[in-house]
Amino acid sequence: MSRLLYNIKQAFQQIWRNKGMALASMFAITAMMLILGIFFVIVVNINLLTELIKNDYEKIEIYLYDDVSEQEANVMMSTIETFGGVKETAYRSKEEALGILKSRWGENAYLLESLGDNPLPNSIIVTVDSLESSQNVYKNLETLDGVEDISFFQETVDKLMKVSNFLQIGALILMAFLIVVSVVVVSNTIKLTVLARAREISIMKYIGATNWFIRGPFLVEGIVIGIISSLIAAGVTYFVYNEAIKLSGRQILTILGTPPVPASYLAVNLIIIFVAMGISIGASGSIVSMRRYLDK
Repeated sequence: MSRLLYNIKQAFQQIWRNKGMALASMFAITAMMLILGIFFVIVVNINLLTELIKNDYEKIEIYLYDDVSEQEANVMMSTIETFGGVKETAYRSKEEALGILKSRWGENAYLLESLGDNPLPNSIIVTVDSLESSQNVYKNLETLDGVEDISFFQETVDKLMKVSNFLQIGALILMAFLIVVSVVVVSNTIKLTVLARAREISIMKYIGATNWFIRGPFLVEGIVIGIISSLIAAGVTYFVYNEAIKLSGRQILTILGTPPVPASYLAVNLIIIFVAMGISIGASGSIVSMRRYLDK
């Protein structure tokens, strides 16, 4: 315990002595994590939307004109059930559609109250027996009268999966590059401290101090820099994302038809991921900077 306290005390003293470079390291790591945070938020929301749509991939929703009565919709359903590949049909009123939307929005459902009159249309849900037959069913549905629009999820899922995969690959490449840059910056910061204490380190080695005893304060210094940077980045990302949700809640509903991932859920995951990365980056930078002095 006394050794741990010694390492922590020395680490904070070293950070204070080299405030300029320590701040530069924190800025570099924070900036890197903010960029990754943007990618993380986008990818998580796209994955959520993709999974929601995937659950309905075997369903095709037909939106009806307002002047189509429920009796006329029942006649249409009877016709649709004669199409090859159709498993079943179900009528969904605009009131039911709004109720489903509110349940999906959960705690953000209050945003729907400002819509005034229910803008959603009545619809018919067509369940197909296989994904292969959905294309033929879709073409037959286009020939029906009284249909305002048809929501067919297969093409949307394919596009979203491509976008999600592209963003994930891009984020990994960018993360690898930014991590290397951050490790170099932290390494240079700690290297200044090592140079300032080069004589002291030589004396410690001469009297028999182990490499890990000497490395301890520098390792803690890098970890402290990484943790502080990661907490700042997680806090800023959470604040910006939460404010963005508040400002654009209704627009997201209109565009996506589903609420974004709650900021509170993202905050926990961001902190865990960012702190783990911060510790790894700080520790790696310390080890790199000390290698040439302790391997002599």
